[in-house]
Amino acid sequence: MRSRATFTISLPPAVAQELEKVRKLEHRSRSELVREALRFYLLPVAKPTAGELRGIQKGRAEIRRGDYVTLDQLHAELDRLDLLKRPEKHPARTPARARPTPRRARPSGRRSPRR
Repeated sequence: MRSRATFTISLPPAVAQELEKVRKLEHRSRSELVREALRFYLLPVAKPTAGELRGIQKGRAEIRRGDYVTLDQLHAELDRLDLLKRPEKHPARTPARARPTPRRARPSGRRSPRR
């Protein structure tokens, strides 16, 4: 009995050329590359738990209501509260002509972050 099944596949020329480039670059056979691609494709997909699904539904509802903060808004609020500042360096190690880091301006036309 054979330990492997053999398949013949057809590929569009562009895909075949890309496969050949990768094969040469990685010094692997086409079979190895296709087996690896199939392993990734066939990996089991993790299914979310009931609690995770409820959290996803809740988050989507919040987004539909506009109840969220953008990353820029979060950064602006953290800057305003001085929570993104790095600790001061030891004075002896700070160069004499060091310029202060410019603060990011609050994005205009956007609503304030939630608290």
